[in-house]
Amino acid sequence: MKPPGRILLSSSEIQRRVVALGRAISAAYRGRPLTVVGLMNGSVFFLVDLVRRLPLDTEVECWRVQSYAGRASSGKVAGLEHCGGDFRGRDILIIDDILDTGLTLNAVRQRVVALGATSVEVCVLLRKRRKREKEIAAKWVGFDIPDLFVIGYGLDEDGKYRGLKSIRVLESPETAPQKKPSSSAKSKAPRTAPARARAK
Repeated sequence: MKPPGRILLSSSEIQRRVVALGRAISAAYRGRPLTVVGLMNGSVFFLVDLVRRLPLDTEVECWRVQSYAGRASSGKVAGLEHCGGDFRGRDILIIDDILDTGLTLNAVRQRVVALGATSVEVCVLLRKRRKREKEIAAKWVGFDIPDLFVIGYGLDEDGKYRGLKSIRVLESPETAPQKKPSSSAKSKAPRTAPARARAK
């Protein structure tokens, strides 16, 4: 099956950036126990690859939350009521696939603070350049990208395409590039009269 869409970020680009993020985060938390909270399902591959580059004593929690239906945000964060834990006195790093509307990460951050975390930071693989419904800062960002719908490396459309190694853009009718007419189509175009004929 041919992957849909066009490539935005290749697998090698993603992996190089994950390595750099791992180094930066490890340096920032050197000598301090760290707990990461990965947001499922979108961050699944990013979380695994990144945690492998963090200190071995890093603790991992996975929260399953959702705010998207198809290609659009529902405006609500589902599943957060089932997420808990004792984070008192702990440094928490929230890991997610993408910072888009800000709704999910803002709600998760508030939840983590309520559970007693000493500090809370955010790391995302992708950050869309767009106006957010909830402003929230990500301390570590893999890539800034245009406001387009993307799939692959954990990101999905209705559960599909998560397993793609690259990140690809799914074009909407409004953003899809216009196809140029083929040579056969050009040959079928009606011929115009010679210039001398039109001048009469």
